[in-house]
Amino acid sequence: MIDIQDRIRNKTLLDRIVTAEEAAAIIKPNMNVGTSGFTPAGYPKAVPMALAERISKEHFQINLWTGASVGQELDGSLAAVNGIARRMPYQTNGDLRKSLNSGKVNYFDLHLSESAQLTRYGFFGGKVDVAIVEACAITEEGHLIPTTSMGNTASYVQSADIVIVEINTSQPLALEGMHDVYVPLDPPHRQPIPIVKVDDRIGTPYIPCGLDKIKYIVPCDIPDDVRDFAPIDDNSKTMSELAIEFFKHEIKAGRLPKDLLPLQSGVGSVANAVISGFVDSDFKNLEVYTEVIQDGMLDLADAGKLKFASGTSFSPSPDGQKRLYANIDKYRSKMMLRPQEIANSPEIARRIGIIAMNTAIEFDIYGHVNSTHIMGSKMMNGIGGSGDFARNAYLTLFFSTSVAKGGLISSVVPMCSHIDHTEHDVDVFITERGLADVRGLSPRERARVIIEKCAHPDYQPMLTDYLDRAEKATKFAHTPHLLDEALSWHARFLQTGTMKK
Repeated sequence: MIDIQDRIRNKTLLDRIVTAEEAAAIIKPNMNVGTSGFTPAGYPKAVPMALAERISKEHFQINLWTGASVGQELDGSLAAVNGIARRMPYQTNGDLRKSLNSGKVNYFDLHLSESAQLTRYGFFGGKVDVAIVEACAITEEGHLIPTTSMGNTASYVQSADIVIVEINTSQPLALEGMHDVYVPLDPPHRQPIPIVKVDDRIGTPYIPCGLDKIKYIVPCDIPDDVRDFAPIDDNSKTMSELAIEFFKHEIKAGRLPKDLLPLQSGVGSVANAVISGFVDSDFKNLEVYTEVIQDGMLDLADAGKLKFASGTSFSPSPDGQKRLYANIDKYRSKMMLRPQEIANSPEIARRIGIIAMNTAIEFDIYGHVNSTHIMGSKMMNGIGGSGDFARNAYLTLFFSTSVAKGGLISSVVPMCSHIDHTEHDVDVFITERGLADVRGLSPRERARVIIEKCAHPDYQPMLTDYLDRAEKATKFAHTPHLLDEALSWHARFLQTGTMKK
């Protein structure tokens, strides 16, 4: 057995140490199981794999609630044995994606800031039955020291009758003190969240739990399943440069302060590349209020350009993880993790003036954004936190390459096949072709600017032709569409393999 006794500070808990199989045995069919984890960071590993092995023999399902996506040991192992009946609020696992796009899993894709409170309200068929939580240590009072993410963990622990704690010895104890745990009261008792600056601390450095709730403690030494980012290619570099030049223009116009406002950046390679672009820029004293702290933010800290970063998860590459762990004492003064309902809070985003930067699968000529669905039907990952920030930010930017599949798909279309963010939420669109600032423009004006600045040359004539004919057919209606053609580009791709005529 892994020696975890030094991490359990109340020795009366030592008799609750069991194997992953013993802990998994307490989970019954159709239970609501809430786990730690936000991206492949800070999620339980040993107990979910033991549960998957049990499900493979007994053939039952659970409802799985997390913070966001998690690693292979959780989503992957349970999806492989058809062990998930319902899943929320976000995922990125390939096997799970296949299951939810083939009717095997009922997936509800949520704004991440809302997911914890909606479970507390009982909107999803009862409360959390069992919480499975990864921790660095357990305090003398029975409180939990989180690891590399906060997510919805504190809320799930608060709601659950039974808590299973995985003490992960691969996670450094030096993470202690990097968390600020605060769960808001629910209506009608809720108070304003008292954050006015990125580095404000309002909670505790541990997750309140208590000795009585802890049913089992499971040793684990499996590291987070972190992943490499795609190399920063020319397209990503160009989009980052366009964003930085736009910010400089806004400063000259008096619409942004010289050190900008707090930055929010979505998950993934493009978002990481955009943040990395600030390393070589003239900006300094940058603040970040976001979901995930990725390699680009470590780069900013190492370059002396980061004033402070608040997130809900450390989600670096394998090399970034090594750098984080090796220099954690240095990063401690610059970084903090909060529960996602605080990290993604629309209230805070609007108060401190977030600059929101997220990626799109596609956007249409009138400024609607599809962040989630391929060809309108198949779920990719989920809306994540992009909606939390997009509608409430000081400035909202969406990024996408102008084409996909080697040019067979245009990312700028007459009408999105699915809409996650409306025209009312977005200020700026950026592709490698250019930047479209659509603030203050009518739909027809937006369309001209988006086509000119963002669409690929192969598709610009087709988009302009559609717009011209739609204006004529509708006698220049407010948002002119040809309804029998609006989704024809997607239909043509599904039929012929290309959006081109």
